[in-house]
Amino acid sequence: MELRDALTQISEIHSQMVRAQVFRGYRSITTAFSGLVALLATAIQTFFIPQPPQQIYAYVGLWFGAAILCMAVVGAEMILRSRRLQSKLQSQLTLLAVEQFVPTVIAGALLTAVLIGFVPEAIYLLPGLWLILFSLGVFASCRLLPRAAFYVAGYYLLAGLSVLMIARGPFALHPLAMGLPFGLGQLLTAAMLYHTLERGGERGRHEK
Repeated sequence: MELRDALTQISEIHSQMVRAQVFRGYRSITTAFSGLVALLATAIQTFFIPQPPQQIYAYVGLWFGAAILCMAVVGAEMILRSRRLQSKLQSQLTLLAVEQFVPTVIAGALLTAVLIGFVPEAIYLLPGLWLILFSLGVFASCRLLPRAAFYVAGYYLLAGLSVLMIARGPFALHPLAMGLPFGLGQLLTAAMLYHTLERGGERGRHEK
């Protein structure tokens, strides 16, 4: 019984140590790439989807395609980095980071399906809701990231709320409603990752 308790305590301590580490799987280059993809999607929507409320499947397909491409690139880089380091701790951190963000992705997909299928008159809410859900994913990941990630999450939350207030009527599903906040946000996030993790390491609570 004492041996089982000791093993349980060791497991709990190990889990706490994993959560106390800074996850370095998100890199500035792939994050900046996702920002550029958002800006490219904005240009594509501008020229090829001029009436998004009447072309909702094309609109959703474009932005879902952009999201899938970004997740594939970021995920591939995370996996390759984890294998290259051959670190069990890094693998656990990668898995934990994915677990924290997956619920946001699933919620976004389900919410989109519900609005399209059952509440089409509320389609204009999609960009703002997507940004807010993304902010919740970043908030959930903050304990694994540098302190500055909290401000990134706050930026996406405020951006989502602002889009909900502005992007309606003639501006519903406007290309900039999604492309500008996300593109700018990802480029700023890339700068944050570079300065806190890649250039000199983060100061403060997670200082090495």
